[in-house]
Amino acid sequence: MAAPDLDAAIDDNIGDDLLRLVFIACHPVLSTEARVALTLRLLGGLTTEEIARAFLVPEPTVAQRIVRAKRTLAEKRAPFEVPRGAELAARLSSVLEVVYLVFNEGYSATAGDDWMRPALCEDALRLGRILAELVPKEPEVHGLVALMEIQASRSRARTGPSGEPVLLLDQDRARWDHVLVRRGLVALERAEALGGVRGPYALQAAIAACHARARTPAETDWTRIAELYEALARLTPSPVVELNRAVAVAMAFGPAAGLELVDALTSEPALRSYHLLPSVRGDLLAKLGRFDEARAECERAASLTRNARERELLLERAAAYARGSAHHSTTS
Repeated sequence: MAAPDLDAAIDDNIGDDLLRLVFIACHPVLSTEARVALTLRLLGGLTTEEIARAFLVPEPTVAQRIVRAKRTLAEKRAPFEVPRGAELAARLSSVLEVVYLVFNEGYSATAGDDWMRPALCEDALRLGRILAELVPKEPEVHGLVALMEIQASRSRARTGPSGEPVLLLDQDRARWDHVLVRRGLVALERAEALGGVRGPYALQAAIAACHARARTPAETDWTRIAELYEALARLTPSPVVELNRAVAVAMAFGPAAGLELVDALTSEPALRSYHLLPSVRGDLLAKLGRFDEARAECERAASLTRNARERELLLERAAAYARGSAHHSTTS
């Protein structure tokens, strides 16, 4: 396939051609960064400048990624077609990964001054909904749409009056978008109705649904969430999933049980610079009254995050733990 064919295809992106574009933009010969850039350019309709701004990289870098991606596809003679059978499943997981990566960057920006970039979430949701119509018999597509709809439903409640982050258990649930919640629950039902083993997106959507169904934080079924994370850990083992499971275990069975799991992750190389590990550990230590250790962990988490809003939140929490420690020593 020559590169100009790809450009020509952009002008005729409906139905089957759109699906072909999705699969070619997420071709495994491309790096993840190239897949993301090409997908947003071809399917999200974003300009190179918008993609660069969204991911906080220089515009020439994004332009280069797109040009290089097209050249690679031409050199490899990547066929402009929807793959079949086993290859379809393998490629579909790459497509879903790209869409979710885009959504996550919008939902919790890894760097910069903003806690969220809603436009990116909207692009990912639009792509997910299109995919669900193009491949309606694939449960994981509906699982991913369900996950994104439910997470996006919390957007309004995730920031305070001056843009500061508001964490899940502190959010005003009346501010959640209940239309999106319903859409998410319907998509989850569609995924589950298709049967088979629940994939990682459907499992994460089921976790999000547990939060969505709870009218207050106290009503959250943490035991069920811990079970779902255990199933997710068996399916896609990862230290990040284990960290999330530890949080659910702490909520269901107490901070000491959660801390035991978190402590087992402190030597994990993949989490060495992951700010949420010390953040979670600090929270659990504080719940156990170990305020000095909690403060140190929060300060470490603040030094690791590249997001300005998150850093402020963590430093505020560290200061609160320092006050808690002072209060504890005067009252104990």
